[in-house]
Amino acid sequence: SFKPDYVEAYTNMSVALKSQGKLEESIDACNKALAIRPDDADAYGNIGVALQVQGKFDEAIESYNKALSIEPGNVQVLNNMGITLKDQGKYEDATEAFTKAFTIKPDYAEAHNNMGNALKDKGKSEEAIEAYNKALSLKPGYAEAHRNLSSIIKYTSDNVHLKQVRDLYNSKDLSEDARCSLSFALAKMYEDIGDTDKSFACLTEGNALRKKLLNYSIDEDKNLFIRLKRTQPHLLKNSVEIKESSSDLTPIFILGMPRSGTTLIEQIISSHSKVNGAGELNYVSQFGRNLVLDSAVIKTQNISKFRHRYLSELLKRSNGKLFITDKMPQNFRFIPLICAAFPEAKIIHVKRNAIATCWSNYKQYFASKDLGYSYNLKDVASYYDLYTDLMNLWQSEYGDRIYNLNYETLIEDQDNETRKLIKHLGLTWEDACLSPHKNKRSVRTASQQQVRKKIYKGSSDAWRKYEPYLNGVFDSLTSI
Repeated sequence: SFKPDYVEAYTNMSVALKSQGKLEESIDACNKALAIRPDDADAYGNIGVALQVQGKFDEAIESYNKALSIEPGNVQVLNNMGITLKDQGKYEDATEAFTKAFTIKPDYAEAHNNMGNALKDKGKSEEAIEAYNKALSLKPGYAEAHRNLSSIIKYTSDNVHLKQVRDLYNSKDLSEDARCSLSFALAKMYEDIGDTDKSFACLTEGNALRKKLLNYSIDEDKNLFIRLKRTQPHLLKNSVEIKESSSDLTPIFILGMPRSGTTLIEQIISSHSKVNGAGELNYVSQFGRNLVLDSAVIKTQNISKFRHRYLSELLKRSNGKLFITDKMPQNFRFIPLICAAFPEAKIIHVKRNAIATCWSNYKQYFASKDLGYSYNLKDVASYYDLYTDLMNLWQSEYGDRIYNLNYETLIEDQDNETRKLIKHLGLTWEDACLSPHKNKRSVRTASQQQVRKKIYKGSSDAWRKYEPYLNGVFDSLTSI
């Protein structure tokens, strides 16, 4: 006999499990609901979200499509589908999904906000501003949309948006999440108008809240880095011997600390006609996590399997080109795995002034939940030391495989440094590589405003106006 309350129980359970990060269990609960009620669109929708969080984008889309075949007007599924398509770099399809969602439900503020994010990634700032404003006209207290909007406007002290956000920030009963977003928005606004005191105060509050909400401790990363060092010799021993013909694709890994200039380097390299820029891909971490953490599973066949999975995903992002960039900065942690699995890969390590990098991490609200170290000045400094220590070890083991590129040197001597880089990649010279700001591809990172402007000097000194507030917390850092 049919028990509708069981379906409810499984659905509620799946939502609870997903919020705890137990994604496989969440999917199981949805499947149990579907076994009782096969036409449950919400269950398929929930499975889609869990798959998306795991980076299984194609499977997520499949699940959303099942939900929509049952219930074509499910706006929540359309919205989530749009987010997944955006994360895949499929912007036309993403904007179509968001448009469908708010055509069915005109007051769907979330879909307008997400539409803004997709337009911002495409470099369509004016249209993005319009979408964010639409979201805010429907939901004036929508903190995330305020934060998103603040990132693309240059403020003057008489800007009405500044006043709106300030009033909202001063209102009672805000959730910690909303207060966090508004603090980051205000920090940016105050910086624009030159009020460094208030800007730093808002940054301090926003960061403290974000760290608390992520429940982060620097010990997580300290332990991770110890394990990464432990597995390295095993990865070295089990390196995959490949025949040159086994793949025509050449992955180019652009890595280093977040905010060290990796987006700019990707813009430069992907300006070349033979290269496609795929942006920040989660695949190394997603498919290779057990291989970098557990020596017992490091066998040549497992590394080969990882290689095959990664390259088949990369092929989907290749746009018909044979050189593809993956600019996930955090891949610096996995260089031994990259070297073991991809003897043909190019590894570009981007280095930037230590204090400039750390300050830029602290100043940024990252959408990703994996950068918990960046929300506390001491944590940022500790993390930078962990990074330096790890990179020095990798450098001693894989020196000839890693191409070190200094961001400041590139800015000072763009022509020369760019030519050396392109030559290192084994590509013929193309003048387009000197005009990365003309590159039309979508950019999904915090730097997407900067890389659309001509390369400018002085960005690494932006932290200096905050020096009086830092109490010397970055003084002991040494740039690598």
